[in-house]
Amino acid sequence: MSNTHLVILKKQYLDKILDGSKTIELRLTKSACPPYNSVSIGDKFFLKQSSGPVYAEAKAAAVKQFSNLTPEKIAKLKAEYNDKILGDDDYWQMKFDSRFATLIRLKEVRAIKPKRIYKNDWRAWVVLKKPNDFGLL
Repeated sequence: MSNTHLVILKKQYLDKILDGSKTIELRLTKSACPPYNSVSIGDKFFLKQSSGPVYAEAKAAAVKQFSNLTPEKIAKLKAEYNDKILGDDDYWQMKFDSRFATLIRLKEVRAIKPKRIYKNDWRAWVVLKKPNDFGLL
């Protein structure tokens, strides 16, 4: 059974997903929080701009997860995948002390009519539990 997710992105990364240049979404975290252990192939994503509306939908084509990360292992992830992640040096520097990584290759990305939703917490990734969380489904 596939899950549906609300993914909050900075505008620069959302734009790169929409233009097809960013094909992998990466989340580096200090704890094993979503999307770690929460995403499977075929899962659906609603892509929301930070402090803005939901602009797009996508699905998971592939998922890789890593734990027990070190700065050296994160540097290897950057070297291997950043041509598809398109993270800037500040992003990688800010995340050097992360312990968990989830890489998701995106497919079937499509823009939708922008939809404003009410979300009043700081979570950058939400696994939607109810069929109509945030009125998206």
